[in-house]
Amino acid sequence: MNKPANEIVMNAGSMDDVMGAEQPVAEVRLDRKNKLAAALRLFGKFGFDEGVAGHITVRDPERLDHFWVNPMGRSFKQMRVSDLLLVSHTGEVVEGEGLLNGAAFTIHSQIHMSNPAINAAAHSHSVYGKAFSALGKTLDPLTQDACAFYDDHVLFDDFSGVVLDNTEGERIAAALGDRKAAILQNHGLLTVGETIDAAAWWYITMERSCQAQLLAEAAGTPRLIEHEVALHTRETVGSPLAGWFSFKPLYDVIVAEQAELLD
Repeated sequence: MNKPANEIVMNAGSMDDVMGAEQPVAEVRLDRKNKLAAALRLFGKFGFDEGVAGHITVRDPERLDHFWVNPMGRSFKQMRVSDLLLVSHTGEVVEGEGLLNGAAFTIHSQIHMSNPAINAAAHSHSVYGKAFSALGKTLDPLTQDACAFYDDHVLFDDFSGVVLDNTEGERIAAALGDRKAAILQNHGLLTVGETIDAAAWWYITMERSCQAQLLAEAAGTPRLIEHEVALHTRETVGSPLAGWFSFKPLYDVIVAEQAELLD
């Protein structure tokens, strides 16, 4: 007898199992780097790139005050595991060759330092996220997918230019708190997760939710999902495990299509 889909997800394992708590550190590191390179390729495939803007990070499993990040100037579409930089929380590139994006360091270092539960963060200048951010509001619970963010994301409404000052990174991290995402007004989207898988998935589905809301509002007056229903739906589609599991088919496809990313 087939099990219901939600039961399968809930039985997929604990977050400790997902994050490799019992695996050797070298294996966990390689898995995180593989997923990071794949997430960047997916961002490129979905058109989230905008020149040299955009960055995804994942915490190193051994040196917890270091994170892996894409080098500035390397296309998302061409990213390989061997291209990734290991950066300390003080901004030192300790492994890899390439340029460190100043905004990536400013934002991500403060997020990683502020919350040990956050192991990955994603930010880019995707079209619908940028457009929605200009409205100066949070997402409404219009769809099942959008409910993943219901009462679990914030609006950071203090745009002051390119984020190159640590104090602004600190303010973004403080505004984010323990939520999974932030809409950076007049800037774009930022998502975080316990796993690189979840952080990347939250970004992808948040971008699509922004698109859906923009379309719905352009067509008429959307009807919101009721509060209790939205909260209940978030428990299913918005959990850390659901975020990790939702990324898996995308990872499998991009690796099958572009296996060279693992080099």
